[in-house]
Amino acid sequence: MSLSVQALLALTPILAAAVLLVGFRMPAKKAMPAVFLLTVALSLTLWQVDLTRVAASAVQGLFITFDILWIIFGAILLLNTLKHSGALCAIRTGFTNISPDRRVQMVIIAWLFGSFIEGSAGFGTPAAIAAPLMVALGFPALAAVMIGMMIQSTAVTFGACGTPILIGVRGGLQGPEVMAQLTSAGSDFGSFLRVITAHSAVFHGITGTLIPILMVVMLTRFFGSKKSWSEGLSILPFALFSGLAFTVPYTLTGIFLGPEFPSLLGALIGLAIVTFAAQKKFLLPQDTWDFPPQSKWDSTWKGQIKVDLDHQTVKTMPSWVAWIPYLLVALFLVLSRLPQLPVGGFLQSVQIQWSDVFHTEITSSTAPLYLPGTILLAVVFLTFVLHKMKPAALRAAFSESSRMILGAGFVLIFTVPMVRIYMNSGINTAGLPSMPVAMAQWVASNVGSIWPFFAPSIGALGAFIAGSNTVSNLMFSLFQYSVADKLMISGAVIVALQAVGAAAGNMVAIHNVVAASATVGILGQEGSILRKTILPTLYYVTVVGILGLAAVYIL
Repeated sequence: MSLSVQALLALTPILAAAVLLVGFRMPAKKAMPAVFLLTVALSLTLWQVDLTRVAASAVQGLFITFDILWIIFGAILLLNTLKHSGALCAIRTGFTNISPDRRVQMVIIAWLFGSFIEGSAGFGTPAAIAAPLMVALGFPALAAVMIGMMIQSTAVTFGACGTPILIGVRGGLQGPEVMAQLTSAGSDFGSFLRVITAHSAVFHGITGTLIPILMVVMLTRFFGSKKSWSEGLSILPFALFSGLAFTVPYTLTGIFLGPEFPSLLGALIGLAIVTFAAQKKFLLPQDTWDFPPQSKWDSTWKGQIKVDLDHQTVKTMPSWVAWIPYLLVALFLVLSRLPQLPVGGFLQSVQIQWSDVFHTEITSSTAPLYLPGTILLAVVFLTFVLHKMKPAALRAAFSESSRMILGAGFVLIFTVPMVRIYMNSGINTAGLPSMPVAMAQWVASNVGSIWPFFAPSIGALGAFIAGSNTVSNLMFSLFQYSVADKLMISGAVIVALQAVGAAAGNMVAIHNVVAASATVGILGQEGSILRKTILPTLYYVTVVGILGLAAVYIL
């Protein structure tokens, strides 16, 4: 089978998902079971993967599905708990006092607070927390998910305290071949990883500065009464200022401190600067933008989660008390993710594991205490005490949250196992590379010296398939390095382009869209969301690709 045929066949499940979700606007609960069966059929027949390996990959996917659903449940439960405690009323009032302009609220919640959560936890957590918070503040559910997906871009490469670099790139590259080359060049792997980190931070810093204005113009274009791009552009100076408030400290941290802290420090510094600036109306336009009245919203904008804050009988509370649960989430996530502290190691020591599933080398495991969902659940119980809630209110929050999780569970038990089967297809009797690698090899063999332009797209493809920057880096870092070696161009730059592109691919990762949609109750709108988030994804990989060409051939 020629490489071109391999690549075309490997592309078939991705095309099928795109056509069904985006083209035919089929809900994921119908599309993804069909794509799952197609992937299984390709693996068993053309790739000749053993049936037990396919089944083991599906089991591995189910373990990951549990992790995702646990995060979703924790995020929804925290939102409902804050609704019943009265905290959401206080939070909404606090944001209105900063600025009644929805564009400003979105920049602070999504771009800055969401990026901080990404830096702390990663793994889709920022959308799961920020999207329902935006809905509670009066954003349409569809808009909240669209923006929630866009959070998962600039901050992602250094999300979860640098996991995509420290686990993804290191795990993908660290081997005898690369180590020997670095040694012969008088370098070592730690130094090489720092160079990759610095390049990644610079590429992200330049490209990510415009993400806030992209968020704003997409918000006004798709969800404003005038459907206008220009209503977003009127806040351009403030949006650029907000972009730089995050990306400047982010880039400097990546260059000088390493991969653990760029997203965390960039978001914290940016949050302080931008919130103060918004209160002082610095660079804000004269106009104040809001959504049309809810009575005029399209039915597709609305989710199943109802957050009626105007008719609550609970007592009001100070804004700082209302924010304590979110601050605790951020604090606990940071404490559990910092490699310098023993907390993470302790939490990860409790594992549920199935080694060598069905006598294959595939291992499935979960560390339930380490998952962000467990941290969210712990904060829920602390909130119950801190906000002096009644047991009936907490029971109501649990009941509402449990009902919301069922739809996402059905979709994800097909989506995530499909991904694992797709990625584990490299061990087969047909002698073929895995499906993602087959596509990447075809691109590499057909583009030659302009590879730096396409390198981010390969990273994005890996994240689109796997829903993870870390997994994309594990899958493609060595491949990217090898292409750079053959072309005699900088391996550090090309691997950095891989890492940055993989971050951008999170904006269109199907199971991330499903997870975010579940938190606000709009399952079935996945295609509509993907048609929107493909725009910032294309912007990201195109600009980073051009920067890559400049870095390799000009600088």
